[in-house]
Amino acid sequence: MRHKRIMLDVLKGEAVSPPPLWMMRQAGRYLPEYRETRKRAGSFLDLCYNPDLAVEVTLQPIERFGFDASILFSDILVVPNALGRDVRFEEGRGPLLTPITAAEILALESETFHVNLEPVYETVRRLRAKLPGETTLIGFCGAPWTVATYMIAGHGTPDQAPARLFAYREPEAFARLLKVLADHSAAYLIRQIEAGADVVQIFDSWSGVLDDVSFEAFCVEPVAQIVRQVKAVYPDVPVIGFPKGAGERYRDYRQKTGITGLGLDWTVPLGLAKQLQAGGAVQGNLDPLRLVAGGKALADGVDSILKALGDGPLIFNLGHGITPETPVAHVEAMVKLVRNR
Repeated sequence: MRHKRIMLDVLKGEAVSPPPLWMMRQAGRYLPEYRETRKRAGSFLDLCYNPDLAVEVTLQPIERFGFDASILFSDILVVPNALGRDVRFEEGRGPLLTPITAAEILALESETFHVNLEPVYETVRRLRAKLPGETTLIGFCGAPWTVATYMIAGHGTPDQAPARLFAYREPEAFARLLKVLADHSAAYLIRQIEAGADVVQIFDSWSGVLDDVSFEAFCVEPVAQIVRQVKAVYPDVPVIGFPKGAGERYRDYRQKTGITGLGLDWTVPLGLAKQLQAGGAVQGNLDPLRLVAGGKALADGVDSILKALGDGPLIFNLGHGITPETPVAHVEAMVKLVRNR
């Protein structure tokens, strides 16, 4: 018997009450069981590339909260890593890479790309076999612009100035990097779908730092390339785009990129979100710090989103990833608030 995955209904444009619910970074450091598994893994990347442990941490929030969707445990930087770039994670500093040069962009190694990512595909296969039948499985990648910012600077920066400057000074090399990332990210998503992902999400965490011309060239067009390639193979698989910080540019992002669902960050006004919902499913957009605070701040935030968007196609989520200091009890409270609507 095929179980009903309500998130897929919403992505087709249906309103479901209560709406399906999951959280970005739901497998993470706020969970004591995650912290225990993480200790056993060695490095963060070892955890991403170990199917036994990656499955374990992906399932932890499903077992604890019964979310309607499960997102593969991995990281957006496995793509540059699989292309031959060194990637490491240091406690308190986040990801660190050797900054790429214009000359090195021409030499990115793709021969072993899928071989390097086989542990991720194995994780997806095992998850589909182990997840409850009604749970939607989400695969994902980083958007080319966001991944490129880390490859160029070698780490996150407040406004990704190194990548912006590189793009202006080395336009041909930068365009080449975005194309390499778009093509390989599309192939990566296609393999995740083959392995059992129902939906894929493209995270563009740094789309909010660009001017209009750059936003079109660096954010919209590369994501459109990915969507075209995925849809050519899997026309019916929904793609969620999350251009964090896009502001007014959210208005035509869905149409220009071809994505199915639109992930909203917490700064998107609910009036605008309601307009965007007229074009299809929206996902979001609770401020993660309301979840940290709990109590009235949490209840008011949930209530305002459900009142504004609950009668249309909505996937309830945070407007960014859950933060490590979030109390588990507050997540339990949020689940009740959404489900007891």
